[in-house]
Amino acid sequence: MSKFYDPWDEHDLARVEGILKNGMISYSLKRGIPGASLKEIHVAEEDMAMAEELLQQKAAIRS
Repeated sequence: MSKFYDPWDEHDLARVEGILKNGMISYSLKRGIPGASLKEIHVAEEDMAMAEELLQQKAAIRS
């Protein structure tokens, strides 16, 4: 798995997790910096393009 997204806060983390779940993209959460409260979102390399597309689609809808 590769780093996909570094959330700004818990709300942003929940938003991106929801997008990935709805798109049926498998992901994992990993601490990027020891002691950090937020976790980075990682997705499989083969799902990276689809995950990026889903995130961009949601961003376009919100604009």
